[in-house]
Order: sequence, then C-alpha cells, then structure tokens
Amino acid sequence: MKNHDHHSKEHHHIEPANGHDHHAMSAEDDKKKGHDLHMEMAGHDHHAMMIADFRKRFYVVLALTVPVMLLSMQIQQWLHLDISFTGSPYLLFALASAVFVYGGWPFLTGWLSEMKDKNPGMMTLIGFAITVAYTYSAATVFGLKGMDFFWELTTLILIMLLGHWIEMRSVAGASRELELLVQLMPAEAHLIDGKNTTEVKTDSLKTGDLILIKPGEKIPADGIIADGESYLNESMLTGESTPVQKSTGQEVIAGAVNGNGSLRVKVTHSGEDSYLSKVITLVKNAQDAKSNTQLLADKAAKWLTIIALVAGIGTFAFWLADGKDLAFAMERMVTVIVICCPHALGLAVPLVVAKSTSLSAQHGLLIKNRTAFENARKITTIVFDKTGTLTVGKFEVSKVVALNKGINENELIRLASALEQNSEHPIAAGILQKVKDLKITIPGAENFKAITGQGVEASVERKNLSVVSPGYLTEKKIKLPDDFTANDTETVVFVLIENELAGYIALSDEIRPESAEAIKTLKAENIKSTLLTGDNQKVAASVSKTLGMDSFMAEVLPHQKLEKIKELQGKGEFVAMTGDGVNDAPALAQADIGIAVGSGSDIAAETAGIVLVNSNPKDIVSLILFGKSTYRKMIQNLAWATGYNVVALPLAAGVLYNQGIVLSPAAGAILMTVSTVVVAINASMLKVKA
Repeated sequence: MKNHDHHSKEHHHIEPANGHDHHAMSAEDDKKKGHDLHMEMAGHDHHAMMIADFRKRFYVVLALTVPVMLLSMQIQQWLHLDISFTGSPYLLFALASAVFVYGGWPFLTGWLSEMKDKNPGMMTLIGFAITVAYTYSAATVFGLKGMDFFWELTTLILIMLLGHWIEMRSVAGASRELELLVQLMPAEAHLIDGKNTTEVKTDSLKTGDLILIKPGEKIPADGIIADGESYLNESMLTGESTPVQKSTGQEVIAGAVNGNGSLRVKVTHSGEDSYLSKVITLVKNAQDAKSNTQLLADKAAKWLTIIALVAGIGTFAFWLADGKDLAFAMERMVTVIVICCPHALGLAVPLVVAKSTSLSAQHGLLIKNRTAFENARKITTIVFDKTGTLTVGKFEVSKVVALNKGINENELIRLASALEQNSEHPIAAGILQKVKDLKITIPGAENFKAITGQGVEASVERKNLSVVSPGYLTEKKIKLPDDFTANDTETVVFVLIENELAGYIALSDEIRPESAEAIKTLKAENIKSTLLTGDNQKVAASVSKTLGMDSFMAEVLPHQKLEKIKELQGKGEFVAMTGDGVNDAPALAQADIGIAVGSGSDIAAETAGIVLVNSNPKDIVSLILFGKSTYRKMIQNLAWATGYNVVALPLAAGVLYNQGIVLSPAAGAILMTVSTVVVAINASMLKVKA
C-alpha cells in the first residue's frame, strides 16, 4: 500500500508552482542534489552486486545440498539406500555447517537487522528456523538423542536463496530510471565567447552564457534562442511525438533533440535548475514513496513469526515443566518451528509471480513491479496519456479534398508532395508517407521558399504552388469553401495553385482502433477512464467523446501531470497511469500503478511497474483481469501455507500426546514439504483470460 502521509509531506517540495522556486535553492541544496544522484548510482551498483551474491550462494548451496541429502538417514530410508561409513555423521555435520554459515548468512544478518529495527518479518522466521534446526541437529551429532534436520535445513536455505534471487532481479530496474534521465543531458556544450567557440562541460554552464547547438545535437541547458530556426524533437521530455518549430525568442528545454537548423541559445537555467533536473527530482521523490510498498507475504510472515516463536518457546517450556527431558522438549519445539517455517509461505508468492510473469510476457505484458501487478484488481480510475497510447503517435493523412474540377485527389497530393519533399516538418512526413503508400512519383520543385510560420511555396511543372496553413488564407483574405469541414482532431493544410485554392489535406494523429473497445471493457468493469494531455481543449474533448471516456484533462503541462494524479488519489481513487514520454515518468511513479506503453521511451518503462509491449490499450484490460486471477492464486497459496499450521502446529506441539498422537520432527518436515508441493501445483494452474 502507498504511504499517502509521505506523499502529502513531499507535496510542498516536489514541484514548484512556478519556475522561480528553484532559484531559491541554496548552493548547499544543489550540492546535496548532486550527492543524492551519486548515491543513487552507487545504490544501483550495490543492488547488482547483491543479485550476483545471492546467485553465487544459491549454486554453492545447491552443490552442497546433494551430498547432505544422500548422507541423511531419512532420505536413505525413503530411497532404500545405505550410505554409512566411519565419520559419515561428522561429514554430514561439516557439509550442513558450511550451508548454514555460507547460505544462511544473508538471512542471519537480515534477522539481526529486523531485531535492531524492532520489525520482525520473514528474515526473522527464516533465521530463527535455520538456527534452531541447526543447533538441535548439531546437538544430535554430538550425543543428544533424536533425528537430525540437516536435509530440511539445507533445502530450506536453498529455496530461500532462490526466492530472494528471483525477487531482487525483478525489482532491479527500479534504480535505473535516474541513470536514463541523466543520459538525456549531453556531457559537453559549445560555449560561444566572442568570435571563439569552446567545448565546456555542461554542468559548468551559467545563466546568461551563449551556446551553439548544431543540427542533431541535444540541447544542454534550458534557454532562449538568440539566433536561428529549427524543429526540436521534445518527445523524450513532453511525450508528444510532433517536433516543434522554434525560432528566435522562443524557449528550448534541456534534453530536447535539435533538427536540421543551427541554433544559438542564451542559457536561462543552469544544469541544476533545468527542467530535466526537476524531472529527475520528481522521479526520485515519487520512487522513494513507492519503495514503502509492503508485500502481502511479509505481513503473513510477521503473524507466522509471532505464532511460531510463541508456540515453539511455549511448547519447549511446557514440556520441560511437565517433567519431560530436554531432548523431548527440544524435539517438540523444533517440530513446531519446522512446521511453521516459511517454506511454503516463501514460495506462495514468488511461484505465482514466476508463473504469471512468464505467462504475461507471452501476452504482451511485462511485469516489472509485482506489487503493482497484484494491485491491478484495486484500480478505480485509469489515466491515459493520449499520444502513442490511445493514438498512433504520428501524423497520417486522414482526408484529401480537391476543390478545383480539373484536379483530382491524387493529383493534388502529388503536387503538394513536390513541395513537402524539401521540408522536415512532421506534416510533410505524413504527406510523403501517403504519396509513398499510393505509389505516386514525386515531381521536382524549383525556387523553393519557406513562408515563415505559414507554409512553403515553389514552382512545380511551371505552376506556382503553395502549401499553407489556415492563418495564411485569413491573412490573404482567401475565402474557405462553404462545405469545408475538419473535425477537432485534424490539422489542415491548404494547396494553392497560382494563388487560387485548389484543395486541402487533413492530417490527424489517428486513434488506435483498439482504444474504443478497451474503454468499453473498462466501463463494464466499473473502472473510470480519464484522458490526460498537453493538447488543446478541442482535441482532448473530441478524443474523449469519440472513445466514450468519463473525463479529460487538457492543456496539462508535463510537470503538472504528477499533481493531477495526486488530486485523483486525494479523492480516494486507486489510480493507474499509462504513458510513454519522460514527462510521464514522475506521474507513472506517483500513480498507484504505472503502465508504460512499449513504443514509449526507456525511462517511462523503467519508472512504470508494468510495460505494454504491443502498445495496445486492450492489454490493459487483460492486465486487470489477469491481475485479479493472479491475486486469487496468491491468496489461496497464502491461506494454505498458513492455514495448514492451524491443524499441524497443535499436533507438533503435542496437544494429543496423551491420546498417543504426536508428530515427529520428520513427520513435521514431510507435512511442510507437502504444503510446499500443494502451493507449487496451485501456482502452476494459473491461466491468462484474454
């Protein structure tokens, strides 16, 4: 569950209400931010080392467990073997001791940490179980009457190492999104000093510096264009796929990719204050809040820990007080601890996760954060980012209308393509793609000229041709045709031949065919759908209405998305967010469940708990239904893993001893094994309902 108190505490410092608050930060804060980022990177390396450590311990323990099992009396009885020689009990003791110390080390240190934090959990139970089993078994080697638990001890440690290794690998991605964000910022910038241009480190740039950005380069700092004109691809920062035309006097954002033009930019925010740095801070804060998520199994293990410890010690004390010898009292206590040890509990969740993760991958769902996946059943509202999620994410020609009787639609787009082949504008890309699809040959163009901000003109096949925006028609007082219609989601360009209106081409970022069906299914599941976009009110309203969505939030600036998610959470909604751009990363991390679409940037995928490989909104529905059935399996497994103790534990403690019914430690171990097998079989029966 999310720690909403933490959210409300961080609310005042995560995102400033305006761009000036960052200037109020002291140099000490800047230094601290750099230090935090450095620590984050170091944390990622440490995490990778821990995964490698668990893997190594698992394989070493696996190699030692085989001889331990073959030397164990009980296994020999089961397999009708007789492997005994002088000193075999001591060899068994030595091998088991190696497993206990080397394999059990992470759990023993984890137990110690939990005790220090006064927060007993699964580590406490594992640590206590293996310590008691080892101590008792070692005592039987050196004279105490009873049967050793060495094989149970080694298999328990082996399974626990495997479980933790799988778990740690699945969450390893969570610490990478800051690295991906940092990589968006180029390491060097071209500083203009008078007539000279020098290479400097990006972090040395100061407000007021003049820098040169060459075609194809990333913008190293926020600033205002002092000279030049170009199209900037800000999709990694704003999530919107259409490159934006920028000219003198307009702002640029650090991390955006420059198009074909060369720009001179006056720095307005240095590295620490840049928009990208704000996004990094947002992601970090939202991610920190997410790390408070607690696994269901840990809660169950806490209760089992208390029950096991109290029951085990109580059993030991009772039989000693009843006059029984130490060996009997110890045997009862160990049986209770072994029966209660979290073998099945430790597997209950990871086994379902392993099964559901592989099944999901086959159905286009990548689960990165298992808690998010388990919580899919709680979703009450899904917030959709428009571009690339509900829509295709690129301009396509939706309509070609010829107004001049001498020209048909194909001729109109053929002539228009002659002009657009020289342009880098995304609308041009859409027109050229259409011409390519129609297999039309593009004619040549002469005297090509750009009409600043309004279109292009040239001479094609000895005719003066212009492809212009509606603003150009208004300025030249050219009347629109009476039957002119363009819906709110379309961008329209007009084609003029010899200054006469010959027709128009409408382009739109098409809605995915699967989107409407996905929204409809969500409604059937009583889940509200909300559109969140930076687009204008008209486009947002149109897309929302077309798809039958419950509501929309338009003209939302990238940094405001996180606040919108918080607002919904404040109203008690359990929010899932889908997105694809870096601007979505903080909101994806803040949402109760972050779902990244596969066509999106790496950063969004890293911050999200779940990735839709096929960028198909219908997969969200599959995700929710599968999440529900997966959760059911987990509950069944946890219920079994803890529930069988209700019967077995009193028997292990010797409640029916006077009636002649008592469980031996071996019988306790068998029960524990059966419990584990039941959990494994139940997990394997999980199915995806598409």
